[in-house]
Amino acid sequence: MKKYILALDQGTSSSRAIIFDHDGTPLGVSQKEFTQYFPRPGWVEHNPEEIWESESEVMLDVVRKCGIDSSEIAAIGITNQRETTIVWDARTGKSVCNAIVWQDRRTSEYCDSLKALGLTEKIRDKTGLLLDAYFSGTKIRWILENVDGARDLARAGYLRFGTVDSWLIWKLTGGAVHCTDVSNASRTMLFNIHTLRWDEELLDLLGIPASMMPQVRSSSEIYGSCELLGGVPVAGAAGDQQAALFGQMCTEPGDVKNTYGTGCFLLMNSGPKAITSQNKLLTTIAWKIGDRVDYALEGSVFVAGSIVQWLRDGLGIIKSSAEIEALASQVPDNGGVYLVPALTGLGAPYWDPYAKGTVTGITRGTTAAHIARAALEGIAFETMDVVDAMRKDAGIALRSLKVDGGASRNNLMMQFQADILMTDVVRPVVTETTALGASYLAGLAVGFWSSLDELKAQWKAERAFRPAASQESVNAAVKGWQDAIGRTLSK
Repeated sequence: MKKYILALDQGTSSSRAIIFDHDGTPLGVSQKEFTQYFPRPGWVEHNPEEIWESESEVMLDVVRKCGIDSSEIAAIGITNQRETTIVWDARTGKSVCNAIVWQDRRTSEYCDSLKALGLTEKIRDKTGLLLDAYFSGTKIRWILENVDGARDLARAGYLRFGTVDSWLIWKLTGGAVHCTDVSNASRTMLFNIHTLRWDEELLDLLGIPASMMPQVRSSSEIYGSCELLGGVPVAGAAGDQQAALFGQMCTEPGDVKNTYGTGCFLLMNSGPKAITSQNKLLTTIAWKIGDRVDYALEGSVFVAGSIVQWLRDGLGIIKSSAEIEALASQVPDNGGVYLVPALTGLGAPYWDPYAKGTVTGITRGTTAAHIARAALEGIAFETMDVVDAMRKDAGIALRSLKVDGGASRNNLMMQFQADILMTDVVRPVVTETTALGASYLAGLAVGFWSSLDELKAQWKAERAFRPAASQESVNAAVKGWQDAIGRTLSK
């Protein structure tokens, strides 16, 4: 009897590996940060070899730390930072340049040129996405246009593109498998979410040879075998936010979760129906299990936990990210200070790539504690903006908001989130929902778990934050936020 599932959680700032038992309890975790490269303003890169080396290192480390044998592992599930773009030579398995990270804005002007050609609606109708530098398509084109020899190698059929899941599957299987799942494919701006195929018209538009593209598979099936662990099946994959939606067991239409990570990502399950947003949200594929495809509405906030990193590394007002709650708690309110964390532009529902971070309301009485509190509140306000857009699009009242990710452990921010949403905010016992979702998908593929009902029975709430603020104080806070946003927008 196999006893465990191994989840590989490859994030924007670190690689992690977690072992889960049959009850969905994490038994051990190994984590390693890797280097962030900022070669120019607005550019963000990772070294693909370092991503692989760090992920393989933590994978082997967590198995060793848990004292288990690879023969006891039923399957490996992968979840990953989405949209981050890697291009490699299939002959050598080496990347042709650094990965261009989802946060990177270098193709914003090219996206503007496509908008000027009137392509926004065509791209949205096919892919469910807004025409933006956030997604992989224009990043691939940039690599082909700007890396010496890349265009010729691509035409010759030697280059492969992958989001990080594809890169890891390629490496884990020793180059035997070049695939992705539907959730990651739906984030490229090249995948038709209705036909479930790479779109030839969009590939031609961006000059990307079809030979570069991975095979698109379901989110829960055996892709291949992991060489490093003696043939353990690699059997599940989903982009990090879709994996978190699944890990939170948001499997019914109207179920909503928010992940507070490097960015902030709010998804609503819309079931087998792809809802076209009228409020600048994304329509994306949640997952495919068997023959069923589930869709979701998504609002993406580019900067969430990374604003806390900036307070630590840029301003130096905290020494570790964990200190921010204590610092923010030193003051009873924000003192009129609002911080809009638009360090890499604004995502949903504004989609302003040229917006810059803004702090308003500073006086002689402003302290580091006010700045810290305003940063946390800024994350919650951005979530509120996305929830409001989602309510309008789906026509569904928010029953509750399930939360996960590192900052969901911040009680001060979760209470403030409940207050301004006027809705319960529910934190699960297992907050590792992204990795848990990947484990669930892999486990279902190999029969480790028998059904969704078995998985739903495992989900438990650790704490519910209930609204406690007055309507008057909420209205005043929201008014201040709207003023700050108005000062931040570039247009």
